[in-house]
Amino acid sequence: MDVKNSVTELPFNSFLGIQTAAEPARLLQLPSDKHYLNHLGTVHASAQLALAEASSGELLLRHFGSAQGIVPVVRRLEAKFRRPANGVVTSTAGVTPESLAQLDIELSSKGRSLISVTVELHDQSGAHTLSATVEWFIQRVGATS
Repeated sequence: MDVKNSVTELPFNSFLGIQTAAEPARLLQLPSDKHYLNHLGTVHASAQLALAEASSGELLLRHFGSAQGIVPVVRRLEAKFRRPANGVVTSTAGVTPESLAQLDIELSSKGRSLISVTVELHDQSGAHTLSATVEWFIQRVGATS
């Protein structure tokens, strides 16, 4: 497995142009570009979903420090589109400290765990465009499921 320092380095996320957010309070961003637009002239739903998934992964990657020794896989993604998105779309992501502690305990004891990460997207006007929960299955390399 090729170890990355940021999910922005993954081929698909790089292809999409997902970047580290310019605003310190935000995690990642999708720049403003006509290639992200849908038939209504707003940011396409699938572009927002890709940003949400990448943001949840980035939060976990920052927790672990690297992906070395673990295999994370998205198990489920639930999203609610709140408003049309225009221009730059940025993300925040969160998980409770208790969930992170439980993740670490289960990875140490069982070699695998589930964790849910919440993600919020906002466009350049500040409009709240999407809320998502991304559930990850994480397994230590060499652990059996």
